Amino acid sequence: MQEKEGAIQKKFELSAAAIVKNLQSRKFDAYYCRTGEEAAEKALSLIPEKSSVSWGGSVTIHETGLVERLYKTDLKIIDRDKAKTGEERNDMMRTALLCDVFVTSANAISEDGVLVHIDGLGNRVAAIAFGPKSVIIIIGMNKVCKTIGDARNRARNYAAPVNALRIYKNPPGKTPCSNAGICGDCKSEGCICSYIVETRMCNPPGRIKIILVGESLGF
Repeated sequence: MQEKEGAIQKKFELSAAAIVKNLQSRKFDAYYCRTGEEAAEKALSLIPEKSSVSWGGSVTIHETGLVERLYKTDLKIIDRDKAKTGEERNDMMRTALLCDVFVTSANAISEDGVLVHIDGLGNRVAAIAFGPKSVIIIIGMNKVCKTIGDARNRARNYAAPVNALRIYKNPPGKTPCSNAGICGDCKSEGCICSYIVETRMCNPPGRIKIILVGESLGF
């Protein structure tokens, strides 16, 4: 088992080195960390003191322990999950679009450095594209795909159904994929694929920081 894990980790390191270079050629700041814990530490090092920080819906950043660690700092936290009403939650998501640092993940990334994001409300993809001064995206190596076509396929046909099943826990759910486990190309009220966005360049350069992690994180 140890030999197997060692081989997998070595593969991640070798492939990540090439992906980091491809991301840098697209003007992203890019890094590789072996573990989620190291990734959380790296993310914290990229956040200036006294910053306002928020995040989108992301299993990955919770799995790394980053959210818990953010609450132990003196940073200004904008956490929509602390809202007491739906209106307050929406206001907090809008406020997050002008925070100093926005933290999230991606649904898939191609080996040549293009990110694919799927979003229901659009707040996460909006923040990635424009608004916050800095964006930190933590991505497990399980989300790496050979081509951009493969990345689109992963985001739409794997990540989205799994996320829908997470959100709509008790079938019949609000979407075909939360009932069948596969994409139904739906127009349902609860569709979580309202916005499908590809990020192929970082403009201005360095605004988006990518942390690749040698673990399976998120969906």
